[in-house]
Amino acid sequence: MQVRIAPSKALGGAIRLPGDKSISHRYAILSAIAEGTSTLKNFSSGADPHSSLGCMQSLGVEVEKGEGEVKVHGRGLRGLRAPEGQLDAGNSGSTIRMLSGILAGQPFSSTIFGDESLSRRPMKRIMTPLQQMGARIDAVDGTYPPITIHGTRDLQAMDYHTPVASAQVKSCVLFAGLSCNGETSVTEPVRTRDHSEIALREFGADIRTEGLTTTVAGGKELQARELYVPGDLSGAAFFLVAALMSGDASVILYDVGVNPSRTALIDFLVGGGGQVKVLDVRSSGGELVGDLQVRNSPFQGGVIEKGMTAALIDEIPVLAVLGATSENGLTVRDASELRVKETDRIATVAENLRRMGIEIETAADGFHIPGKQTFRAAEVDSFGDHRIGMAFAVAGLVAQGGETIVNEAEAASVSFPEFFATLESIRA
Repeated sequence: MQVRIAPSKALGGAIRLPGDKSISHRYAILSAIAEGTSTLKNFSSGADPHSSLGCMQSLGVEVEKGEGEVKVHGRGLRGLRAPEGQLDAGNSGSTIRMLSGILAGQPFSSTIFGDESLSRRPMKRIMTPLQQMGARIDAVDGTYPPITIHGTRDLQAMDYHTPVASAQVKSCVLFAGLSCNGETSVTEPVRTRDHSEIALREFGADIRTEGLTTTVAGGKELQARELYVPGDLSGAAFFLVAALMSGDASVILYDVGVNPSRTALIDFLVGGGGQVKVLDVRSSGGELVGDLQVRNSPFQGGVIEKGMTAALIDEIPVLAVLGATSENGLTVRDASELRVKETDRIATVAENLRRMGIEIETAADGFHIPGKQTFRAAEVDSFGDHRIGMAFAVAGLVAQGGETIVNEAEAASVSFPEFFATLESIRA
């Protein structure tokens, strides 16, 4: 599918975003192994979290999808049943990595596969700790999906130090720890988003965090909950950047998740001079929710490195677009993780920027984009990656010389099916 993006000199209005993708995944998985029926309001409309729901259904969990909410009839920690066929994770790395932790503690074998993109994403980082805990796992070339998990009721608790900063790896091990006798701990090199810890606590798990170490006690049954999924801050990033770059913009985004482990995006934008305000902060299911107000304003640019890179990893494609129009440009380091996302995001960002007349210097783990550049309308590609497609649709709003064409625009449906309609709705 092609989408044409005409330039716009002004943006304005108010929008609501679909439920946070990361939180929706965790609620889908944990509600399925809880006792009782959970109601999940504002569940993400993206395809990825629905892949998690689909996998839980294949494991014997009843799921009801209604208008604006999902009901999950949990089967308890020991109630999942062996799937009749393979589990389809679609494009979702979150599904395959986090669900593997649950499956490692089940007394049956299960195979998880995905689409072509997911089949190129390495799984060794979750296989290693799960194998150390006692599960047996087979994978293509020892690391790629499909992966077959031979679970065991004798999964062993462990203290695991993750070599990479990854909330998915942390979540996988903690979820496996639910099936163990004793306590399982995960220590990270830097702090990553804590949606799993919050969700586990909400569902009744015995969990604590001290510094960079999170510990969960095994064997305790989780209890069903009624929960609201905040709007997706990663989805909000595209509209924040669009408004900052616009010649004239004033946009409000309602009910957005502002979990402190995710607000590095807001801190980075404000630190660079962006006029972004967080209004009416409140708590919902342990997660903080607020309204974001953004106005067009000069952005100075900056450097993203070390812990900041881990915190902003999903937002880097759209921040690259902003960096090109900033005063001083954008430098990204310590981002080799971008090479193994849905695409090699360093390569695909660079390709599309160059098509639109923007200079960029790439490195193995990042890139540098000089500032004060002007986008030219061009034909760009999502390369099947939702964040790449959406980032360059935003670039099209400020491009000179006509319409920007985004090829394979349907990739946005992975996380934000309403994205292009929502983008059009804020043209002033």
